[in-house]
Amino acid sequence: QVQLVESGGGLVQAGGSLRLSCTASGRTFSSYAMGWFRQAPGKEREFVARVSMYASINYADSVKGRFTISRDNAKKTVYLQMNSLKPEDTGVYYCAATRRVSISYYQSGEYDYWGQGTQVTVSS
Repeated sequence: QVQLVESGGGLVQAGGSLRLSCTASGRTFSSYAMGWFRQAPGKEREFVARVSMYASINYADSVKGRFTISRDNAKKTVYLQMNSLKPEDTGVYYCAATRRVSISYYQSGEYDYWGQGTQVTVSS
């Protein structure tokens, strides 16, 4: 069992930055791939970024060059540094974890554990 707690969301103007954190419970954090997803009002949850247990990283095209995902296994924490934020980045951001090694890392169904979400609002 893994419990995930996100923090760091908030209100920011377009062009600004935020850093989200997700801290996990349990002793095997390093064996989990960690992902970030987001959900805007009235839209489906979508993939943002993922870092595998081997530190392989993938991003959605919409955030490449602006967002950076990283993990600190000693702190059992995964981060999402978000720069050059746009109003379309607004949504609830969720952290997720899975022990599966999958090429379908961008699909929410591949993840077994989810945080409660943190709101990110980007004003124009």
